[in-house]
Amino acid sequence: MSIRQFSTLDEVIMRLDSTLLGLKKRTSTRKKREFPAKSCANSNLSLHEKRHVSGLMRVNHAGEIAAQALYKAQSLTVRDDKLQEIMKESAEEEFDHLYWCEKRLDELGEDISRLTPFWYLGSFCIGFFAGSFGDKWNLGFIAETEHQVVKHLESHIEKLPSSDNRSRAILERMRDDELHHAEQAEICGANELPTGVKYLMRFASKIMTKTSYYI
Repeated sequence: MSIRQFSTLDEVIMRLDSTLLGLKKRTSTRKKREFPAKSCANSNLSLHEKRHVSGLMRVNHAGEIAAQALYKAQSLTVRDDKLQEIMKESAEEEFDHLYWCEKRLDELGEDISRLTPFWYLGSFCIGFFAGSFGDKWNLGFIAETEHQVVKHLESHIEKLPSSDNRSRAILERMRDDELHHAEQAEICGANELPTGVKYLMRFASKIMTKTSYYI
């Protein structure tokens, strides 16, 4: 009986699959903060509205997958122990966001992005590269990422149907957390990133948001 030989790509895909399964298991078993939409009544969304909200929440879920990859990669390169602890706490809050988005998608009867492994892999590589330049630039990347996420969440809040208070409660809580993460990074001494780097980050974000809305 022959033993199958796995290529490097096979190994990468299997490792990603294992990591993502671990993320899902962790979000289902860890102690979570209260679901922001717990006290919000369900609204009667039209089919069009439901599809639109599902697309927005799928984008936000993909963003939280990317956040897990970024924090994981950057924690591997951080040098200061106190900073590593701060990043760990932020990553834990991002796990709540991941769970909240997935729970809302379940309520809407929709799935997460099928491109999730690619979002994780790409973000991990970006995070590791950013972290390799030292803690100040590492913090700068976190601060800029979180500020961009805040703007992105605010735009989604505006795009929600006026009656969808459940999604709104989730996104508003996420926005507040992300702003706190950005402010923490700045207090810890984040360097401001060059304009060109900020532009590239926005461009990469647009690719992910445009794609994960539908896929």
